[in-house]
Amino acid sequence: MEYYNYLKSLHLIFVITWFAGLFYIVRLFVYQIEANEKPSPEKEILQAQYKIMAYRLWYIITWPSAVLASIFAFWMLFFTDAGHIWIKMPWMHVKLCFVFLLYLYHGKCHQIFKQLQRDEVKYSNNFMRLWNEGATIILFAVVFLVVLKSAINWIFGVIGIILFSVLIMLGFRFYKRIRERK
Repeated sequence: MEYYNYLKSLHLIFVITWFAGLFYIVRLFVYQIEANEKPSPEKEILQAQYKIMAYRLWYIITWPSAVLASIFAFWMLFFTDAGHIWIKMPWMHVKLCFVFLLYLYHGKCHQIFKQLQRDEVKYSNNFMRLWNEGATIILFAVVFLVVLKSAINWIFGVIGIILFSVLIMLGFRFYKRIRERK
C-alpha cells in the first residue's frame, strides 16, 4: 500500500502543476492578445516577451506535468490492487469523463498557443478570461468526485462553482466598466 501512496503523491503533484500551467497559460494568452492592441514598439517588445514566457511554461511545465500526471494515474489504476477496485466505481467513470474533457481543454489551449506563437489572434481577451473558467470547473468537479466518491454529490460542488463563476463574470463586467471610465 505504501507503493500506492507514493504513486498517488506523485500523481497529485503533477496534477497540481498541470493545472497551474493551464491557469497561467490562459492568463498569458490574455496578455498576448492585449499586447497586440498596443502601439509600436511596445507591441513587439511585449509580444516577444510573452511568447518566450508562454513557450517555456507550455513545454517545460504544462506538457511534462500533463504527461507525468497521466502516467502515474494509469499506473495507479491498472497496475495496483487499489486501482483495480477504483476503476469499477461509478464515481471514477464520471471522473475519467472529466479527465477526458481536461485533455480536450489542454488540446484547445495548445491550438491557441500555436496560433499566438504565429501572431494569429483569433480570440478576444474577454473570451480568454471566460475560457480560463473551463479548467476551474473541471478542477472543482474532479476534486469533489475524488473526495466525496459519489457519482451524484459532485454536482452540488460544480453548481456552486458555476454560480461562483457567474458572480466573477458579473464582477469582471463591473470592473471593466470602471476601467473604461478612467
